[in-house]
Amino acid sequence: MVDKAIYEQVHQWMEAHKENMINDIQRIVRIPSISNTLEEVKPFGAACRQAMDEMLQIGREHGFYTENYEYYVGSIGEKEKKWDDMIGFWNHLDVVPVGEGWDFDPFGAELKGDLLIGRGSQDNKGPAIGMLYVMECIRDLKLPVGHQLCLFVGSDEERGMADLEYYTKNYPTPALSMIADCGFPVCYGEKGIIEGKTVSLGTMSESVLEFYGGSAGNIIPDKAVLVVKKDSITEKQLEELKGLKQPSTEESLIRVEKKEDQIVITAKGSGGHSAFPEGSTNAIQVLCKAVLSTKILGENDRKIVEAVCEGTSDNYGKAFGIQYEDIESGRLTCVGTVLRLKENHAELTFNIRYSITAKGCEITEKLINYWNGKGFKWKTDRDSAPSFFDPSHPAIGALTETYNELTDRSLKPYTMGGGTYARKLPRAFGFGIGNMPKVKKEESSCLRPGHGNAHGADEVLDCERLSKALEIYVMGLLALKDVKLLAEK
Repeated sequence: MVDKAIYEQVHQWMEAHKENMINDIQRIVRIPSISNTLEEVKPFGAACRQAMDEMLQIGREHGFYTENYEYYVGSIGEKEKKWDDMIGFWNHLDVVPVGEGWDFDPFGAELKGDLLIGRGSQDNKGPAIGMLYVMECIRDLKLPVGHQLCLFVGSDEERGMADLEYYTKNYPTPALSMIADCGFPVCYGEKGIIEGKTVSLGTMSESVLEFYGGSAGNIIPDKAVLVVKKDSITEKQLEELKGLKQPSTEESLIRVEKKEDQIVITAKGSGGHSAFPEGSTNAIQVLCKAVLSTKILGENDRKIVEAVCEGTSDNYGKAFGIQYEDIESGRLTCVGTVLRLKENHAELTFNIRYSITAKGCEITEKLINYWNGKGFKWKTDRDSAPSFFDPSHPAIGALTETYNELTDRSLKPYTMGGGTYARKLPRAFGFGIGNMPKVKKEESSCLRPGHGNAHGADEVLDCERLSKALEIYVMGLLALKDVKLLAEK
């Protein structure tokens, strides 16, 4: 049972520190920390280094001891670490690329009422700062959590988690790790992730100047473009292009423009996280369907576009025969996310989240066979196995009960398609801070439909909901006071 008197103390503390917390989040969100291993500044670029420096500086300002593990990971906590009795909080400071369609400055960290708008505000800089305030609240109120607490922050979660791979090979890990990068109550399992690409064996003709869409493997593309030479199509075909039937939804459309000696066809969709494709519209699919409804392409070009169109026709791998579903984690998702022309070969990247009981090698084999039959070649770049934490561990039940009591809900621990640091750490699972009850706010009218999602345009963090989530976090940690962290799985 939650101690109501302590809960009220925690609430009052969070309210008193909310403004300072927002200021700290803005400091981090203003840094465009997109992980880039190709920069001279290692390991992940100058902006990620700047974000790490700023985060550790904030930690010191709040009276904690900080350590920098070669800019792969940083820690904020106590100097003398008790690894066998430590609960580690893990967050990341890197962000996905900006993408298209923003109405606000992606790195302006603009505040509209309780809404903080900016890339990374929700995923995962706001929660990272939030966990610092959880530790400070516990310290200031002298709450008996029973275990040492430490916050860890990484710099490469969105790109491939090379930060955690380096850290776990070279440094100790906590007795129990909690990742504040998902929804409440507890996420005890994550689907496997396959990232790969298919490349056309044949090339597109010289009439096709550009064919592209998407910005990152884990973002559903909100824009796709085909550029052809003006003299490669007739006036009749041009009129046919201009007469393309527009999609009926506000989130997608086709625009045709003349630019000197070029015809530019642009498709608009609505972005989102590739692990949760419901409600998003893939701009690559919108573009391909529109172009194929005309006769502007030659036979070879048309075959390539048809293959791309079929490959993005659904988000669950039906076209490839890899559709799968299990009780533990639900449906496999398969999204074509980045399209490029390289030396006139079409290259389409896929982000696949496969169910916990599925086998990555079998999925890869089917993809190879499918694309061979389409005149393409498949290559798997990464296969990250599913993660699983025993849901019978007492920590899972204690945290779930605390969340449900404080929100008057009856949710159960779950698995998901998103990938977090849990898959790279031993004894790790996700706990919050999303999935808080929503309250309709007047300031939300500043966001267009389809905007505000974690990987979409005008990413937004509701600071009031964050503050309430942190109260739940504190009470959850109190519920773990007598839990043996290294209990058998």
